[in-house]
Amino acid sequence: MADSRSASAPLSATPADRPVYVIGAGPGGLAAAYALRARGIRAVVLEKADRVGASWHGHYDRLHLHTTRRLSALPGLKIPRKFGRWVSRDNVVRYLEKYAEHHELEIVTGVEVFRVEQAGDGTGWVLHASGGRELTGSAVVVATGYNHTPRVPDWPGRKEYGGEFLHAGSYRNAEPYAGRDVLVVGAGNTGAEIAVDLVEGGAARVRLAVRTVPHIVRRSTLGWPAQYSGVLVRRLPVPLVDRLCRVQARIGLPDLSAHGLPRPDTGLYTRVGQGAIPVQDVGLIDAVRRGKLEIVAAVESFEDGNPGKVVLADGSRISPDAVIAATGYTRALEDLVGHLGVLDGRGRPVVRGGRAPAQAPGLYFTGYTNPISGMFREMALDAKKIAKAVTGHLRTRR
Repeated sequence: MADSRSASAPLSATPADRPVYVIGAGPGGLAAAYALRARGIRAVVLEKADRVGASWHGHYDRLHLHTTRRLSALPGLKIPRKFGRWVSRDNVVRYLEKYAEHHELEIVTGVEVFRVEQAGDGTGWVLHASGGRELTGSAVVVATGYNHTPRVPDWPGRKEYGGEFLHAGSYRNAEPYAGRDVLVVGAGNTGAEIAVDLVEGGAARVRLAVRTVPHIVRRSTLGWPAQYSGVLVRRLPVPLVDRLCRVQARIGLPDLSAHGLPRPDTGLYTRVGQGAIPVQDVGLIDAVRRGKLEIVAAVESFEDGNPGKVVLADGSRISPDAVIAATGYTRALEDLVGHLGVLDGRGRPVVRGGRAPAQAPGLYFTGYTNPISGMFREMALDAKKIAKAVTGHLRTRR
């Protein structure tokens, strides 16, 4: 059984016994903790929530992994076959809980780390945590998650808007929106799937506000998952992959230009390099073609009223009953490690996996990319690289 203690349990790390601290008990943190333990290194996972995989508990009900069960397993434990090829949110939670228990990971819940600093003696790291704790570790793995803090654009009039407004992180299912007019803002995977969920869940009218037309791919074609292609092309030249994807799209996807979704001008893999992952079709194409899901221009501003009006980029004004902003998340790493000079201009770690920043030896990051080959797969690979790097780091120190 996993050693999962609450914040009330004592935490200490003496200079003679400094564990590696892993911040975050999501899939990336759990995988790293197991990989470290497999090498004989004590790893203590610190989680601010009261359970492992906390963010997964809060995702919307219909969510399934867009990556296959086989390529989504973390090191040391397969995902049960009975969970199906596309694992549901609830089964992801069950898997993460079983993973922590199976590997008897040392997890302390209810502890939030606010700041990480290098130890004064230069031999480790000091973590400033809730309850006034100062924990000293030999190394630190930051795994607080890709989807950490909801991001809402600073739209003019947003704060005075009188209509119902929520971020996609607060959406659970379509039941509260049955018979209502709903605007979903943002055409990423989350926005597209929530829009489809609303259509299938009985909303009277569903519109999807799109600023940049996304690339759309079939989740699986003739039994071949899109993830497999993502794995195969990761090392190929970007222009070549762009051309291959363009041909594949013309053969396998209908032209939705008449419905407001023309084929993107920029190549798929070029977009991936810019941080835009293609949308996997889980009903989007069919809903748009049947006219059940309307594509509208991007949101420009909000107007007060009851209901308030939403101003779109084409100058039109609409009055939906509810607005759901699927506008993404921030990593929110600035307060934690921003002072160490280890983040780029977009707030992302400059290196990840087994590489530590040159000015911060012993500090590692996992789970801050969203590759087309699958985030769970990348975190599993990162975990082994991190464990190997930490082993070498500790050996060098000794």
